[in-house]
Amino acid sequence: YMTHHQLPFCDELYALLGKDFHFLATNRMEDERIKMGWGAELRDLPYALFYDDDYDLSHKLIRESDVVICGGTHHSYIEERLVLHKLTFRYFERLYKDGRIKAFIPSSYRQKKKEHTAYNDDPVYLLCAGAYVAADFDMFSGYKDKKLRFGYFPEFVKEDTDKLFESKSENVTEIMWSGRMLEWKHPGAAVYTASYLKDRGVPFHMTIVGEGECRERIDNAVKSKDLSSSVTVLDFEKPFEIRKRMEKSDIYLMTSDQKEGWGAVVNEAMNSGCAVVASHAAGAVPYLIKHGENGLVYRSGDLRELASHTAGLCRDSGLRRRLGMAAYNTIEKEWNPHVAAVRLMEM
Repeated sequence: YMTHHQLPFCDELYALLGKDFHFLATNRMEDERIKMGWGAELRDLPYALFYDDDYDLSHKLIRESDVVICGGTHHSYIEERLVLHKLTFRYFERLYKDGRIKAFIPSSYRQKKKEHTAYNDDPVYLLCAGAYVAADFDMFSGYKDKKLRFGYFPEFVKEDTDKLFESKSENVTEIMWSGRMLEWKHPGAAVYTASYLKDRGVPFHMTIVGEGECRERIDNAVKSKDLSSSVTVLDFEKPFEIRKRMEKSDIYLMTSDQKEGWGAVVNEAMNSGCAVVASHAAGAVPYLIKHGENGLVYRSGDLRELASHTAGLCRDSGLRRRLGMAAYNTIEKEWNPHVAAVRLMEM
């Protein structure tokens, strides 16, 4: 289905192709995502269709289009197309988010090998939405020499960088964390960091935005550690509100583990000129962040390293500015929807 993470890339393809581009949604968005403000009204988009609204047209588009990008959709939708040897791109996050030991379950291994190696000699390519995808598919020799670096391309916001950095607070360092409060996103790591900074007398303010299974625990931890004057915890906000908050923030914490296939908040925080401190395990991080050049990377689960990196940034406004500016440049010049669409068309 369409989300605000897919929409800008699709808009760019539509700008290049006009009526020859379609986005075919095979599913409906979950209520939890809609509550987060992710709802993108497909019926307002000139290129969008629902599969179950017009089966004949949908099937014809899948079968007869010159190129199909298939992401998040079952193999059966494109099977006929693959049999016809037509140019197709599969679009995947990592397969083994719970560990590659699962690759050795016989039934799973046989099924994936059958699905992803049967067309190795055909024009079928893998768009790797994350730095760990290629190695997962190497487990069964899928898409040999046909794996491409890809990902997600949220809206690129062109900023006046002088004004952007002027809008960030000079009195106290603003730190931000946002997302669904799930165990594997580790929102507690942000609270640990806040406690670490407070214990060392480092001035800061932190905003944590989100809801989910860990929310009550986060609220209780903020109170028990006497952080209420330094940490503000808010409910979900709409994507554009999150972006506005990022633009006011100096540092963004991205704490997810290997279950984060990508992590589009990294793109958005970099676009907003934040100095990002990110877990190495999230799929976007090795593609987007070069440690010490346009952000900082810590070993997933090493909370002391996360907190130490953050403390260093709080104490060094020049470093925050340098990393934030380099982060913005990375998104402006390379990792944005327009560049992705143009390069895919060239390919």
